[in-house]
Amino acid sequence: MPAAFDYRGDAHALPTALYRCAQVRELDRIAIDEEGIVGFTLMERAGQAAFEALRERWPAAQRVIVLCGSGNNGGDGYIVARLARAAGLGVEAFELPGARAPSGDALRARRAYEADGGRVDPFSPDALREPALIVDALLGTGLERPVSGAHAELIDAINASGLPVIALDVPSGLDADAGMALGTAVRAELTVTFVGLKLGLFGAGGAEHAGELRFAGLGIPERVYQRLEPAARRLAQADLAQALEPRRRGAHKGEFGHVMVVGGEQGMSGAARMAAEAAARVGAGLVSIATRAAHAESLAVARPELMCHAVEDAGALRPLLARASVVAIGPGLGRGEWGRRMLEAVLGEAGARVVDADALNLLAERQYRCEDWILTPHPGEAGRLLGCPAAEIERDRAGSVAALQARYGGVAVLKGAGTLVCDGSTLQLCAAGNPGMASGGQGDVLTGVIAGLLAQGLAPACAAGVGVYLHAAAGDAAAADGERGMLAGDLFPHLRRLANPGRA
Repeated sequence: MPAAFDYRGDAHALPTALYRCAQVRELDRIAIDEEGIVGFTLMERAGQAAFEALRERWPAAQRVIVLCGSGNNGGDGYIVARLARAAGLGVEAFELPGARAPSGDALRARRAYEADGGRVDPFSPDALREPALIVDALLGTGLERPVSGAHAELIDAINASGLPVIALDVPSGLDADAGMALGTAVRAELTVTFVGLKLGLFGAGGAEHAGELRFAGLGIPERVYQRLEPAARRLAQADLAQALEPRRRGAHKGEFGHVMVVGGEQGMSGAARMAAEAAARVGAGLVSIATRAAHAESLAVARPELMCHAVEDAGALRPLLARASVVAIGPGLGRGEWGRRMLEAVLGEAGARVVDADALNLLAERQYRCEDWILTPHPGEAGRLLGCPAAEIERDRAGSVAALQARYGGVAVLKGAGTLVCDGSTLQLCAAGNPGMASGGQGDVLTGVIAGLLAQGLAPACAAGVGVYLHAAAGDAAAADGERGMLAGDLFPHLRRLANPGRA
């Protein structure tokens, strides 16, 4: 039998292909119906992979509580229970009182566990009062409505117990497509997911509920995966090396583009400064700022490598735009008359653009579509652009970023935990980053990073995806000194290092 465990918890080792639950079920079907792999064999491999992960993560565990549902997820749990008994662990397997009896492969797994002397008892909260390791094998990926009744009470009891949890495939109660809890969901320390990585495991809710993530492909041949186009691709370190090749020795600044940052309304010059410096730190050849006259001189003193222009009207901005290869508008732009005039001028000129912050809020007031820009909203801005609450954006982030791209064109970047990049044909997801990046100025830095990469000749979807990953990886590097208190400016030295992957 092939190794049940294909990948460990190292995010760099996980596959980059991400699937929706229906696609994973189709992969499972192809493996069974067309490749001739017996369904129970896949279940055995899943249970073996989960048990190996359990023993590796908790080698001193002596008591294991296995909570089994009536579907195939419960079948995986019965196999874990049987293997744990065989290893000499104290095992207690439970089902919900009055639950539907298992059938098919799940019933076979339960009978094999019982044939080895195992018992299955109705669950009682008393079982969670003594130290134990909990195996969540309740619901799997088939859940389509909010958890309620006895299932909800059991999940809440698991979370309140304080006991460590390993979830099989997905934490029970989690929508593995959207990454949101359906009413309530198990909070696991470790999740072993099978056959294909589920898209929802990498959003904010998915990451919080899944904990450390491991993957087991169960020996399914690569040709099966080639039959389906993944729902998304996870951005990884290899993308940096592929996109950011070493420069030739005779290179000059004219080869690496000219970024013009338009922003910095009265009292908001810092946002424009951070975006501009980020563009320079990732390698743009020239970087300029078009800002209010009150800020131009102080910005130039603070960072003399930036060319700062006092711009009070559209007439003064247009000749500057003509010299730029990429325009980034929005950081510190404001929603006043000056910001509106600047946005009108930028929209009136052809060329590559990165649109963020208040430029997005102003854009939401009008209908405008463009194929050569990159929009970078957070959920609140995305909600204004689509005319819905931010909570609705978060309930279906993949659908929301696709809707943004369909309405406004170009490339849409939906920021947040599990940032998504959509160009209308492909979806990219960034699982890097950390809560320390929830601070002012981070979005401005990302705008500059993407603009700087775009200026160096990367295609828009590539500049957006690589930029998002580069920004998140820099945030993770900066978090080595602690997440709380991290500033957007703390990313700059890491941006420079990571933008040179041959030296990282």
